[in-house]
Amino acid sequence: MKKQWCEIEAIGINYKIHSTKTIKQPFKIFNKPLKPDDEANAREMPGSGVKHVLKDVNCMAKPCEILAIVGPSGAGKSSLLEILAGRVSPQNGGSILVNQEHVDKSQFRKISGYVTQKDTLFPLLTVEETMMFSAKLRLNLPQEKLCSKVKSLIQELGLSHVARTRVGDGDDRIRGISGGERRRVSIGVEVIHDPKVLILDEATSGLDSTSALQIIDMLKVMAESRGRTIILSIHQPGFRIVKLFNSILLLDNGSVLHHGSVDLLDVNLRLMGLELPLHVNVVEFAIESIETIQQHQQSLQVQTEAPKRVLGSMILKKGDDQGESRSGKLTLLQLFQQSKVFDIENINVGMDFTCDYANSRLRETMILAHRFSKNILRTNELFAFKTVQMLISGLVLGSIFGNLKDGLVGAEQRVGLFAFILTFLLSSTIDALPIFLQEREILMKETSSGSYRVSSYALANGLVYLPFLLILAILFAVPLYWIVGLNQNFTAFLHFLLLIWLILYTANSVVVCFSALVPNFIVGNSVIAGVIGSSFLFSGYFISNHEIPKYWIFMHYLSLFKYPFEGFLINEFSNSKKCLEYMFGACVMKGEDILKEEGYGGESSRWKNVGVMVSFIFAYRFISYVILRYRCSQRVIF
Repeated sequence: MKKQWCEIEAIGINYKIHSTKTIKQPFKIFNKPLKPDDEANAREMPGSGVKHVLKDVNCMAKPCEILAIVGPSGAGKSSLLEILAGRVSPQNGGSILVNQEHVDKSQFRKISGYVTQKDTLFPLLTVEETMMFSAKLRLNLPQEKLCSKVKSLIQELGLSHVARTRVGDGDDRIRGISGGERRRVSIGVEVIHDPKVLILDEATSGLDSTSALQIIDMLKVMAESRGRTIILSIHQPGFRIVKLFNSILLLDNGSVLHHGSVDLLDVNLRLMGLELPLHVNVVEFAIESIETIQQHQQSLQVQTEAPKRVLGSMILKKGDDQGESRSGKLTLLQLFQQSKVFDIENINVGMDFTCDYANSRLRETMILAHRFSKNILRTNELFAFKTVQMLISGLVLGSIFGNLKDGLVGAEQRVGLFAFILTFLLSSTIDALPIFLQEREILMKETSSGSYRVSSYALANGLVYLPFLLILAILFAVPLYWIVGLNQNFTAFLHFLLLIWLILYTANSVVVCFSALVPNFIVGNSVIAGVIGSSFLFSGYFISNHEIPKYWIFMHYLSLFKYPFEGFLINEFSNSKKCLEYMFGACVMKGEDILKEEGYGGESSRWKNVGVMVSFIFAYRFISYVILRYRCSQRVIF
């Protein structure tokens, strides 16, 4: 059976970015962010021009080898990797070939993995759980085989000793594994489905020399033992790391200055009259000598290929001589390298290019809901502290409003209580915004690689918070309702609990919606606060809907406060046998009279308000899905 290896070739890759005027507009939500490698380029651009990040780049990455992309900051390394990984489309007719053939998005993501510069992981999951969830989403295998595969990969990555340790976020807020171990977890998440191509952006960024060497050595073993094509960018590699690279692509200002082996780079530098100093590896020296290399290439109109061919033959012959054992036979690795040449020609035979997802939409939703549940239960700010907060808030409010009277004064106090409940509940869910923003980054990364559908994520996100918010509603409503002594009818209590649950879920949906829209926490916090404040203003509590100017009346009907506020009043005063005001011993005002006077209606409006609240929930959830779907679709390929 032939190995399914992949050879990646980039031909005529060009990429341009526009001036910073179009990039730094703060109110454009969907502006494409600059990659780290492009920021230095962007600073050099004139106000109305464009910058050529990549200029006619040609390169090739072969199976069982590591292609290292090196160069100074702003050379275009990250942009080239984004294009090779399929996250950005090349311009001006450039193309990416896999085994001399064009492939589309759905095909390429089945055989590739892309490790971004930033480790985008759930900090509260353990290493084993992170790998397991990735395996469940990317593979359709029985549970026993999934466990076996995950354990085998953890052992291969050297993470067995931290398998049950939480990943952490790299700072003191959530303690976890080290930076090198976290980098290995990121690699493991991308290779769990056994990709034929692995692309890594700044594979050793932020790591010490020992951890960096371990990462590259591990990648070298992966390339040779599993036939993977590995492409990575790296900054200032050490001596031992450089020896592990099969090929070097030297970039500067978007142009290729060298593409070939490290030995060939050494010879080219010597031909230019550049002598390699002691204790400096050839890659670092080449980056330091960028200007000299550019001047040399500009002075040579026609490059002489003969010295390169002669050198290549000499290096190959030298390697063959050294590779032979004393018995005159080739080593196993050399036989492996020779065998791949034959197989590459027939690589497409039997290649699995199916573009379907590994799981059904229902199974995806179940897996994601399980992962959501673990994160919620382990997030103290969202679960432990929130449950305590809701219970204490209910008790405190109950003790404050525990001696309400039955007359008009008591009715006014009840109205104030309902208004405060709405303000407190709708504004208390903003603390979940950072969590949703973090999940958005992970969502975009996972869906771009074809792990699952955006709709499955949206559905799981909506379902998993229902029981959690119901628990919070019960903890808040039970002590508050009975201590205050609201409508003593048990059915009225159940309706009050339902309204509290829907209020919490509406607030959660608003946060989910705007977390999908806004670029960061500061903007999101401001926008959500503005929406809640305007909803309270136009709810009818401060100013009657009859007195609101006609050009603002639409805000009254879009207010998140209006319908639950009316629901509270109807639930408390409709069909109430309590008299609010007596005159000459006769009841002259009941609860129904207040509802009619304010235009809230009676029992007929009870479920209408519930229906509108449910509609708001569906609307915000659907809008968040549309925004997330749009954001994820922007990470297109080819």
